[in-house]
Amino acid sequence: VQVVESGGGLVQPGGSLRLSCAASGLTFSTYAMKWYRQAPAKERELVAGIDSVGGNKFYRDSVKGRFTISRDNAKNMVYLQMNGLGLEDTAVYYCNAYRDSYHDYWGQGTQVAVSS
Repeated sequence: VQVVESGGGLVQPGGSLRLSCAASGLTFSTYAMKWYRQAPAKERELVAGIDSVGGNKFYRDSVKGRFTISRDNAKNMVYLQMNGLGLEDTAVYYCNAYRDSYHDYWGQGTQVAVSS
């Protein structure tokens, strides 16, 4: 199983980025997909999640109205559209494919840096 994030980078405050996550080697449509982030000296936190068919979505309060999670089961892809980025959004963003405790896969992360 491979989970690979892309799309991170340096952006100015108020800017936007779209993160992508490609998953392979698994039955993608049976997995919930989540985005986590970890800022320096902080614990990893759940940012957004989407169920296996895209019917239910979750966002942490601090990103509601700014971030949008989506998935394309035909392409084995999940996305995180991030708008209105602030300094507090600077972190390494991780993609997670989760079905149960035995089927729980992580990517290596992609860096998002918000700076003027």
